Amino acid sequence: MRIKLTTVAVATAVFLGLVTGPLLAKKEAGHNKDYRTFSTGGKIEYGKISDSYKADLVMYLAGNQFMVMEKLIQDFQKKNPGIKKIFVETIPPGQIFKKQLLKQGKIDGQKIANNPDVFASVNINHLKKLKSKNIMDVYIIYAHNKLELMVAKGNPKKIKGVRDLARDDLVQSHPNPLTEGIFKFYGSEMLKDLGLYQKVTAGKKCKSCWAIPGKVWFTSRHHRETPYRLENGESDVGIVWATEVEYAVASGRGVEGVSIPAPYNKQDKVGYAIGRLVKGRNQANADKYLAYLATSDAQKIYASYGFINATADELKVKPLKPFKKKK
Repeated sequence: MRIKLTTVAVATAVFLGLVTGPLLAKKEAGHNKDYRTFSTGGKIEYGKISDSYKADLVMYLAGNQFMVMEKLIQDFQKKNPGIKKIFVETIPPGQIFKKQLLKQGKIDGQKIANNPDVFASVNINHLKKLKSKNIMDVYIIYAHNKLELMVAKGNPKKIKGVRDLARDDLVQSHPNPLTEGIFKFYGSEMLKDLGLYQKVTAGKKCKSCWAIPGKVWFTSRHHRETPYRLENGESDVGIVWATEVEYAVASGRGVEGVSIPAPYNKQDKVGYAIGRLVKGRNQANADKYLAYLATSDAQKIYASYGFINATADELKVKPLKPFKKKK
């Protein structure tokens, strides 16, 4: 028996696929895993937002280092047993900066503390802007990274390099240009360098949206959503960090990478900056964490996940300078 679909039915199906699909994907992609409480002894709890108000150390960090945190925090706690409970958030730094540090933030309707002890971003200007508001005073650079393309395992679309993003037969999944530093500061610059920015983005700036309907999706949290979309046939390619490809492959995910050559991969520009907030509850513990990041053990852990180590000078605690707009 044949079933005829009316125009209304088809339109409804398309609408539900474009709107509810991404909402469901967020849940399936594992967004909740970006809010973790680490306790001494190795216990990890997820989604306990209230711990941002009472943990011994509270850290809001650029999300693309999510894979490092379990091993790193457990090593840090072994060396600092008095810091019994640590709350770690790993989401886009722009979202943290705009919606949690400069005003009262909420996670799924629940308030999250706006005075963490530590904040890290892939762009030092976030930290300088906090200095201008007397919220942060010192910082270090503790790691580096580079851009890469993530594709489905086996590379079914035969994507050879970044210039293939101009192809019309690809469905793309990229970090959003509003809150995800990887695209706001680096991915967009790369596309402009290649003369592809308008072609890929149509000049749109939004998140959890189609920049180009059915062709280019801007994520809310790319490190969770892009691998999921690739594995489920919702996208063909996405701009990610090289470390995210390495971790996904090592974890058995159904993806692989296509390298981006320098200088387009921005490896000479990407620096992870972290600082102590002056209004944090646990100043001494924040200082201990910054000192720990400069140790060989911490640097080895980051390197084991594909991050590029910082130099000895970058790892020295320095005073922040206020942000100044370019004239």
